[in-house]
Amino acid sequence: MTVVIANDYPARTALEQARILCKTCEEANKEDIRALRIGILNIMPKAETYEFNLVHPLGRSIMQIEPVWIRLENHNYSSSNQKHIDKLYCTFEEAINHQHLDGLILTGAPVEDIPFEEITYWDEIKRILRYASHNISSTLGICWGGLALAKFLDIPIEVYPKKLFGVFETNNLDRYHRITGEMDDRFWCPQSRFAGIADNLMELEREKGNINLLAYTEKVGYVIFETPDHRFLMHLGHPEYPSRRLVEEALRDRKLARPDVGSPENFDIDQPVNRWRGHRTEFFSQWIKYVHETTSY
Repeated sequence: MTVVIANDYPARTALEQARILCKTCEEANKEDIRALRIGILNIMPKAETYEFNLVHPLGRSIMQIEPVWIRLENHNYSSSNQKHIDKLYCTFEEAINHQHLDGLILTGAPVEDIPFEEITYWDEIKRILRYASHNISSTLGICWGGLALAKFLDIPIEVYPKKLFGVFETNNLDRYHRITGEMDDRFWCPQSRFAGIADNLMELEREKGNINLLAYTEKVGYVIFETPDHRFLMHLGHPEYPSRRLVEEALRDRKLARPDVGSPENFDIDQPVNRWRGHRTEFFSQWIKYVHETTSY
């Protein structure tokens, strides 16, 4: 349960308080262990405040992890701390220039209601995904990131008239799968998005042999799915969210008085309870284990 980060990384103290062992690159290089390099394409608003949500569950795995923060060249990180981005983040080409990426994560982004062709960085993401599909053991897409992987696979995305928002009990569809198999038969997971994929289209893609369906709930639809070669793993929820993130989103939307956003379902913002922490930890731990077992470097 080790994360390889710099001594002055802003969230280092919070990670250590969460019982994550932190080591510098110099310290890690002295050990006879190669840390898994996990590229993270972080497109979330206020990127620096979101990082902990991923580093924490990654650090709970049994492997030594080196997060590689990747910025998109065609995205304006206007809500983020520019000095932080300039210091910590690199381009994708820089990330793969001299070292291999064992795994890749594509985060969510607040653009679900914008056609992909109108997103300024969509062509750049497609180029990265083409590379990843042949050279990276597993690419994980979270929320919009999962929809982006589906779009890359030519699976149609639909925009909802109202935001899907809340915490939903979800059925595990494959108890023998290498990543989802050890999760509970039924687990809770947050959802916060304006778009998704119709059930009948997902089932049609499964019948064509294009995807494997791994988790489902009637209210939300198919939440977790993958390509048959296991290169792309899509999770349309936000298992990495802490409960306070849902509270902050709910209060923000309430302040904006958006008619297309209601109160989060199955979640009390006045007395928030986290019912998905076990799912988060197991999901990321098993994904990291899979990356470790399948990477060829």
